[in-house]
Amino acid sequence: MKIIIPMAGMGKRMRPHTLTVPKPLLPVAGKPIVYRLVEDLARMCDEPIEEIAFIIGRFGEAVEKDLIRIAAEVGATGSIYYQDEPLGTAHAILCAEPSLGGHLIIAFADTLFYADFKLDTNQDGTIWTSRIPDPSSFGVVETDADGVVKQLWEKPKDFVSDEAIIGIYYFKDGERLRKELRYLLDNDIKVKGEYQLTDALDRMRADGAKFKTASVTHWLDCGNKDATVDTNKTVLELTKDQNLISENAIIENSVIIDPCFIGEGAHIKNSIIGPYVSVGENTFVEQSIVSNSIVMSHSLLKQANLENAMIGNYAKVDRKPEALNLGDYSEAR
Repeated sequence: MKIIIPMAGMGKRMRPHTLTVPKPLLPVAGKPIVYRLVEDLARMCDEPIEEIAFIIGRFGEAVEKDLIRIAAEVGATGSIYYQDEPLGTAHAILCAEPSLGGHLIIAFADTLFYADFKLDTNQDGTIWTSRIPDPSSFGVVETDADGVVKQLWEKPKDFVSDEAIIGIYYFKDGERLRKELRYLLDNDIKVKGEYQLTDALDRMRADGAKFKTASVTHWLDCGNKDATVDTNKTVLELTKDQNLISENAIIENSVIIDPCFIGEGAHIKNSIIGPYVSVGENTFVEQSIVSNSIVMSHSLLKQANLENAMIGNYAKVDRKPEALNLGDYSEAR
């Protein structure tokens, strides 16, 4: 099995945090978003993950090393490809053209999911979906009584289905997908100026490929600050039976209201933390009350009263705001 993860977007809705860190490497409950995605995909596969190909922007050597390490954590070889122009989902995937073959999972790195099934690799393909009240901003599918996809639409103006595509796909024949993606680009077939994966899927379906849908129990968005803080809350709730507080964290005269993640080397003093708070490694929190928030690594909080906040790495807060969205290396006094 190979996994292709397009993640070259600039993450503008997550600024200021994505000015210094690519969005898929932002932490949720103590782990980068893309790391959690890779772990979830590996859990549902019965066959080993051979390769994980990351399609990125020019994020720098440190980011690339992090991604290679994440692939190695699940026993896979990491590959790096670049998408220098935002020309659509089909174009992004084709940037990893040398890796498109065999059993293949495509997973876009701006979403997390939870599912309680094993992937059926005998199917021609699987499209992960979730039923939502307003699917107008997503690709959607219509299925027959057997769950086989009859039609796909990319962000339809008029309602056709509430079954939204969440951005995760399985293909039994990765080479067949590669040929269809190449066809779109070679023949300049675009929708609203972009090459779309849904067009390749529709061509494969019309040529006889049978795609089935798979539902998820949770579909978690990480598109902006509020959504990411809410996703952090959900992940903490779903993983609360795990040990989320590092043995190397110092908890001094403080109350931790579960579920919370407290990273290695963090120091909590004279404070109330939780529920639903993630505190990164080597962060110091003193005389503060923090709930439903993400505080990243190497930061300093004093006399803070935070709720629904997201604080970056190496940030300093010495005040009493009620809500805050503070990027890396920033200060609020």
